[in-house]
Amino acid sequence: MSLNIAEAAGAGHLPAAVTVTPPRAETTSSLERYLAEISDPILRENLSREIGSLKREFGLVFERHHPEGIRLPKHTVKRGSKVVVSTVNGKPNKDSEFYRVHRLNRDESTALLVDAEGNEAIHPIANLTVAKEFGDVMYPGLRKLSEIRRGAPEAPVHTIINGENYHALEALQYTHTGKVDLIYIDPPYNTGNADWKYNDRYVDAKDGYRHSKWLSFMEKRLAIAKTLLKPTGVLIMAIGDDEHHRLRLLADDVLGEGNFISNIVWQGGRKNDSRFISNGADYMLVYARNRELLVERDVRWREAKQGLDLVLNEAERLWEEAGHNAAEASVKFKRWLRALPREVAMPGVTRYDQLEEGTGRPFNADKDMGWPGGGGPRFDVLHPITQKPVSVPTGGWRFTTPARMQEEIDAGRVQFGPDERKIPRGKSYLDEIDSQVAMSVFDADRTAASKALFNILGDKRFPFPKDQLVLSRWFRLMAPTDAVILDFFGGSGTTAEAVIRLNAEDSGSRQAILVTNNELSKADDTKLRKAGHQPGDDEYEALGVFHHVTKPRLETVVTGVREDGSKYSDGLDANIAFFELTYLDEPEIVTGRAFNDLAGLFWLKAGGIGGTVELTAGAKADGFAISASGRTAVLFTPGRAQALAGKLAATEHAISHLFIVTDSEAQGDEAATHFPGGITVERIYGNYLEAFQVNRKD
Repeated sequence: MSLNIAEAAGAGHLPAAVTVTPPRAETTSSLERYLAEISDPILRENLSREIGSLKREFGLVFERHHPEGIRLPKHTVKRGSKVVVSTVNGKPNKDSEFYRVHRLNRDESTALLVDAEGNEAIHPIANLTVAKEFGDVMYPGLRKLSEIRRGAPEAPVHTIINGENYHALEALQYTHTGKVDLIYIDPPYNTGNADWKYNDRYVDAKDGYRHSKWLSFMEKRLAIAKTLLKPTGVLIMAIGDDEHHRLRLLADDVLGEGNFISNIVWQGGRKNDSRFISNGADYMLVYARNRELLVERDVRWREAKQGLDLVLNEAERLWEEAGHNAAEASVKFKRWLRALPREVAMPGVTRYDQLEEGTGRPFNADKDMGWPGGGGPRFDVLHPITQKPVSVPTGGWRFTTPARMQEEIDAGRVQFGPDERKIPRGKSYLDEIDSQVAMSVFDADRTAASKALFNILGDKRFPFPKDQLVLSRWFRLMAPTDAVILDFFGGSGTTAEAVIRLNAEDSGSRQAILVTNNELSKADDTKLRKAGHQPGDDEYEALGVFHHVTKPRLETVVTGVREDGSKYSDGLDANIAFFELTYLDEPEIVTGRAFNDLAGLFWLKAGGIGGTVELTAGAKADGFAISASGRTAVLFTPGRAQALAGKLAATEHAISHLFIVTDSEAQGDEAATHFPGGITVERIYGNYLEAFQVNRKD
């Protein structure tokens, strides 16, 4: 339970999120006197800690809500389980208090529960749901649901995880700390329209703490996300007006104010029914993991000019059609350019509207030849036809000597007027300026994304998806072609589709890792509960976003075939695997019964290429197993290291990662000597439980 300082002191309500300056010295002294008068030492200590957190020069102050919990409806209620009473008299229970199962009755139909105060209660097991709260130790696994292999064997496998994203991020700390090039997230906008859940409850405008709950929710996840980024990594956060200002302050605190790069504004369309102003913009806050390092390495983001290839090809066609007559071709070229929609070719391309005599190259003569600010040199420059000195710019020439000016003239980079009275202009060529800096404000119709998703799925299943083309643009700009791109608010799967299509366009080897839960809309949740279906039921889970939207969408994009068997496309050459985040018990791990769930983590740590290692009867007998791709091996019996090394040599498998299951450091080190250098060897049993603990209290 978290304490609200103002309420505890009987002084009213503390705002959910405010920007503050430090309290004055006399105020602090008064608070200390009041604290000293509190007889309860625990209350005094908690209040002192909370007050201490307010002593900041500037920043975001908000109620950090603990505990944050998750319900696990598919888990069996056992003695010692932490549970919530999910239903009472057949109706959803609004009370989210946690209990511990003290014991089960003989037929295991009811359970004796004990709350945090030691109070006991008996409830039917059918009404209970296993739950975990922030601070509980958990052991995650990745259980493979299905996979599609249409890409090259050595191509990365796009990894889609169904699970609570906080716990998935903790698991990714084991596999991807410092390995992610770009993180894109589209978190709940917290509009007050019950668009997200906190502790299994939809948060709406009536919740007086909705802003601080959202900030608490985001802070935990951003802190972990930061550890996953490479030193040169970048984080993009999509957000709306409701939380934009708070997220900016939170990101400054978590990621560092100096690592801010841009506030990108996406204007998605006009709202003509707005009373005052059409607020149709979304935002993307961009932060670097280490902005100074990007500057030090001279990283510059540039993008190809939109419509460049289209315009160059048309210029060449018209040049040939006009028989290399520059004047005739230029007239037709200008007419064609004027008819081009802005979304097809941007002004930075269409302003190159003349074709050069002799070459047909598109050029623009808009460069000022004068000295910036005035005071430049003045000398004669002869017109090539009249042979008279041309007019000199008011500020003098841009070039310091007649010889330097002549170099530009000889290179064809100076455009003279019909006679000497017109000041010459500098020329630039479209084919030499093929890239540009991206602007921080752009227009893109937001309804296009909904239409595209409808076309993929064949019906409407998800409101307001992000635009795959928009995301592709920014991913291409900010990340290399072999990037690892993570989205832990995966939603409908747009990020993964964007990465898959980018690879198809430029033969890249990017890998998408996407985490989404299987949450339902509030309307579907209410309807299914009224029909008697609960979380964990097949009917309920089937309409969750992972099973109903994300998975079928990405399967259709890759295979080209929709769920109903109809054709969407020819498909794409890509590999994709779907996993479910599982929660394992310590005995399952110690006895090895949970190995196949943990194998997904080993595979992901090794790069997520090829197949996972499965613990089969044959592997048990051999004492080792090798993945189908030959990149990963697991040695279950250290004494079989030599046999594994011999098999790898005989089959010419070039493994990159070897996991040795042992609780002996000496055994692990000895086994590792049988394998050549260059292989990453990890002993996974010695620190096994510690390595897979997530959600630990610090």
